[in-house]
Amino acid sequence: MTDGFLRVACASPAVRVADVDANTRNIIELIDRAYARGADVLVFPEMCVTAYTCADLFHSSTLLDAARQAVLGIAAHTARCGGMFVAVGAPFVSAGALYNCAFICAGGAVQGIVPKTFIPNYNEFYEKRWFAPAPADVETVSGFEDWDIPFGQNQIFDFNGVKVGVEICEDLWTPCPPSTALALGGAELILNLSASDDIIGKYAYLKSLVGSQSARCICAYAYASAGFGESSTDLVFDGKLFVAENGRMLACNRRWQSGNQLTVADVDVEAIRRDRIHNGSFADSARRCEAEVFVSPVHGGEDRRPQTDGLMRSVDPHPFVPSGDSDLQERCEEIINIQVAGLAQRLSATGCKCLVIGISGGLDSTLALLVATRAFDRLQLDRSGIVGVTMPGFGTTDRTHDNAVTLMKALGVAMREISIVPAVNLHFQDIGHDPSVHDVTYENSQARQRTLLLMDIANQSGGMVLGTGDLSELALGWATYNGDHMSMYGVNAGVPKTLVRHLTKYFASQTSDPDEKRALLDIVDTPISPELIPAEPDGTIKQKTEDLVGPYELHDFFLYYTLRYGFSPRRIFVLARKAFDGAYSDAVIAKWLSTFFRRFFNQQFKRSCLPDGPKVGSVCLSPRGDWRMPSDASSALWLKEADSLTDTDAE
Repeated sequence: MTDGFLRVACASPAVRVADVDANTRNIIELIDRAYARGADVLVFPEMCVTAYTCADLFHSSTLLDAARQAVLGIAAHTARCGGMFVAVGAPFVSAGALYNCAFICAGGAVQGIVPKTFIPNYNEFYEKRWFAPAPADVETVSGFEDWDIPFGQNQIFDFNGVKVGVEICEDLWTPCPPSTALALGGAELILNLSASDDIIGKYAYLKSLVGSQSARCICAYAYASAGFGESSTDLVFDGKLFVAENGRMLACNRRWQSGNQLTVADVDVEAIRRDRIHNGSFADSARRCEAEVFVSPVHGGEDRRPQTDGLMRSVDPHPFVPSGDSDLQERCEEIINIQVAGLAQRLSATGCKCLVIGISGGLDSTLALLVATRAFDRLQLDRSGIVGVTMPGFGTTDRTHDNAVTLMKALGVAMREISIVPAVNLHFQDIGHDPSVHDVTYENSQARQRTLLLMDIANQSGGMVLGTGDLSELALGWATYNGDHMSMYGVNAGVPKTLVRHLTKYFASQTSDPDEKRALLDIVDTPISPELIPAEPDGTIKQKTEDLVGPYELHDFFLYYTLRYGFSPRRIFVLARKAFDGAYSDAVIAKWLSTFFRRFFNQQFKRSCLPDGPKVGSVCLSPRGDWRMPSDASSALWLKEADSLTDTDAE
């Protein structure tokens, strides 16, 4: 395992029915291929040593003796593949019964045998004709390399600190799959050796079943099924290979291929372990289940696997944003419905029929205004009850001001414009501040003046102030304390900046009003800025947020893996390098990662007193729900690790 990732391979060898020698050659060829790709664990299909469709030949001593010798040869071959765990399917006779088994091979020996628990008796292959179900307890059997080997279903194999469980084909389809008990007993990776024929509709259902079981058990699940070469007398096999992780399908092969097939992916064991700790019901289920499992250490020998470059899994640079237009549209509509439902309930509960919103012509206030109009429409309230207030200041540009005005007119809300310049200049006189000094006092005085106006207008109109700040700003503390930081309801509090842009574009795609569409699309294209510093001489925005705190796509990436998985800075850096390969240098990623952790810790005091707001996704910073952290927590450990990531000066 490297950096918390375990490289898992699934193989489907081309087989010849009952030709054990030919099958063994293909199995060994796939072991060597997986080893060359740095695999830690390799799983083969059910009965791949003999082929699954041997039928009554399974009761032939010739076939059974050949299978036993083949397993010994495969196990011996793993001595050349130090540090790799191989599960291969073959028949096994014990105490006068024949079992459909997975043989665990590593370090040159067979180190465990897992028989199939549930034997099907409902399709063309009535397995109960040949095979017995797994015994209730783990036993020891002899006959392999002159030592006793654990034999039984409820085994967990401890391989280099990773716990691996095994089930076979039909086991997964039952109401209480063995993998459930194995996961509750500590297994982090489940292997399924299968020979599942293909019929109409089965592939999609099975893929869903594998993904769902990995999610339910908070584990990784590797599935390998029989393919080319199996008998076509009554059934056809397509060679399905899946690697899933906690509900996410990491890798799937192309089905219906001839020859030997191999699929490889890196599963995140560290993420699985964190989720199990974080999800209290998992531990509660484990205690209630009291699954009795036999933990078998697997000795893989000296790890001599080749060092391969790169992480063999995709890492989405925008984890909050679904890929694909249809998925993105569905996500946008769902988020908007959550925001609208939360705001509508707050308005209904308070009997409030007036909202006051500061409209800057930026992304966040635009999204808040759009959500407000939908909430009013749902409650059948007149949109004139929404009071949009533009408050031009020292840095306001014509572009943002004009977009704000155009949007409010198009949406049919009440509109007010109040310049904050006279009041802020008077304030500067009162506190003795030189307005030519563009420091934090200069900036925050403007933000607090705007909040003062909004609060007073809300009192004046019997309404409430709708907050506009988003999740990314809350994470970085990019808000003026008791300025734009404060409102009566923060409708964007659960939405990261990378999603705010897409939500605004989604609204633009839904409107038929040309002025509204034009304004929304221009807002999307406008650089993100608080506009607290005077503009450039040509009137363009001078103060750009991402120049000051870093790219929001990086910070949203850091935020996701910090809150969702609790990863260390080093691990987030490894993932970010993969996700943003070619977009940002290592030095740039490391620089903004340090910035993220410094600000995230230092700005907790702002999050400790946030207004109410709807939770939208799995990552949330509400001090009443998902994130509770002392405001005086030290960031020293995180910054020490982040600062050590690269010796190259950040660009």
